[in-house]
Amino acid sequence: MTKTIITCAVTGNLTSRDMHPGLPITPMEIANAALEAASAGASIVHLHVRDPETGKGSMDFALYDEMFSRIREKNTDVIINLTTGEGGRFVPSKDNPKIAAENSTLCRPELRVSHVEKLKPEICTLDLNTMWSGQAAVINSPENLKIMAERIYAAGVKPEIEVFNSSDLHLLNHFIAEGVIKTPVMVQMVMGVRFGAPANSETMMYMKSQLPENSVWAAFGIARMEYPMLAQAYVMGGHVRVGMEDNLYIKKGELCTGNAQLVEKAVRILHDLGGSIASTNDAREILGL
Repeated sequence: MTKTIITCAVTGNLTSRDMHPGLPITPMEIANAALEAASAGASIVHLHVRDPETGKGSMDFALYDEMFSRIREKNTDVIINLTTGEGGRFVPSKDNPKIAAENSTLCRPELRVSHVEKLKPEICTLDLNTMWSGQAAVINSPENLKIMAERIYAAGVKPEIEVFNSSDLHLLNHFIAEGVIKTPVMVQMVMGVRFGAPANSETMMYMKSQLPENSVWAAFGIARMEYPMLAQAYVMGGHVRVGMEDNLYIKKGELCTGNAQLVEKAVRILHDLGGSIASTNDAREILGL
């Protein structure tokens, strides 16, 4: 049986220090957390950066550059997966919904991938969702996604296609037919986001049934569904993801000590289910990197 890839999503852009005092915020903290997750068994680290002053998600290249460099100074092997999700949120003004309110980040697609073009990680995300999320609309128009995909491939980076609903899979299959997305494709199913795909077995089975042929896929659940969905993804032949972007608790009522602890629990569950953990070399072979 194929070995299982563990991705650790270290910090994201929505969780906050109010939720967990140990959430990594600065480039040094994020880099250290990524290194610890890699030591615990994650072959891929999925990374956002944050404004060190406000804690909010950021697109500042200097922050990406520092974080990336700090990881590579100590670990040249772990696979780095950078987000391109920043820059896709629109908060409508209450007085005039056509006007962006505070916390809107919507910007041109070229800006959303500029750090990827400069740093050239092995992987970056490409979110296909357009949906309501929290107080914002996430907007990923097909035209903008085409521009982002073209620039990602031109940089020699493999996109990890993030799908939040079955409609995203229909768009993915359309993009493959048009040649926008190259096969074999790498897909990450996001389960349990409010108004997105629910975190249950039936939904995962349906979404798997809609995947393009020869896909390498993974799935993860948000919050308390992180580990149930991890087990379900493994049983169905997929890869897995954990991390403080998605969940802050090691068990009910107990905050995790950090990303490494979440990875360690994933390793234990996979071993208990009879699985084996993919090394970075295994992951590169599986993903065709």
